[in-house]
Amino acid sequence: MDITQALITGIVQGLTEFLPISSSGHLVLTSSIYKFLTGQSLSAGTGEEIFFDIMLHVGTLVAVLIYFRRDILKLSSLFYTSWRDGTLKTNPEAKIPFYILIGTMATIVIALPLKDHFKALIHNPAVVGLILIFTGLLLFFTEFISQKLSKKDTLIGWKRALIIGLAQGLAVAPGLSRSGATIAAGLASGLDRVTCARYSFLLSIPIILMAAVFHSLELSLIGGFAGFNWPAIIAGTLVSGLVGYYCIKYFIIFISRNKLNIFAFYCCIVGLSMAVFFSLT
Repeated sequence: MDITQALITGIVQGLTEFLPISSSGHLVLTSSIYKFLTGQSLSAGTGEEIFFDIMLHVGTLVAVLIYFRRDILKLSSLFYTSWRDGTLKTNPEAKIPFYILIGTMATIVIALPLKDHFKALIHNPAVVGLILIFTGLLLFFTEFISQKLSKKDTLIGWKRALIIGLAQGLAVAPGLSRSGATIAAGLASGLDRVTCARYSFLLSIPIILMAAVFHSLELSLIGGFAGFNWPAIIAGTLVSGLVGYYCIKYFIIFISRNKLNIFAFYCCIVGLSMAVFFSLT
């Protein structure tokens, strides 16, 4: 892996982690195109590539933590104060950390049994393309359902937290957008658009952190990190975090005023292109 590839991949990760177009699908696409152009096998996956993917997610995790730093501090303080005063049940905002816990547990219940099954798909870009098409259709369908709902709610509640967490767990499939699935689940359940986006990004924090720790430990047990191109890895990580920060900022503005249909069209077009191209190569 050279630094040019690392920078391009970092930009792709920063953009696609928070836009509802599947970061995993685009990382598979970027890696597959690079390997195709350089004559490498699509099934070849090195320890360095796995670790680089982890670090890209760490970069976008840092972007979430920085962007939502005030929200995180406020919610933590509210939760503690309300719990201490016995007013937690009557303070919906203070219960958001509890809802994040529910969503995270639901994600783990779904993702753990499925992760090994879907892991092999990262070397099958044609199938990933088909899943990306499904993401596009999901976004279209969600906007259709959302328009039929007369009232939009800002209260998450434990049932919505559970549904959104389950949706996040299914997004372990490469090509199924995590942000797309969680926002879609929230919109379809009647949540306000900005509330959906905000909760989706906050919900990503524990699961990305746990995945990064788990995969890093797993990698260290099978050979460590010797021989890695650290300048390229660090550069890609920094770029993914920087791009991710501004992506969060402008996506929240975008979703407050616009539908997700443009992302749905994009996913269908890119997914179909992937499926056709890599089926023929």
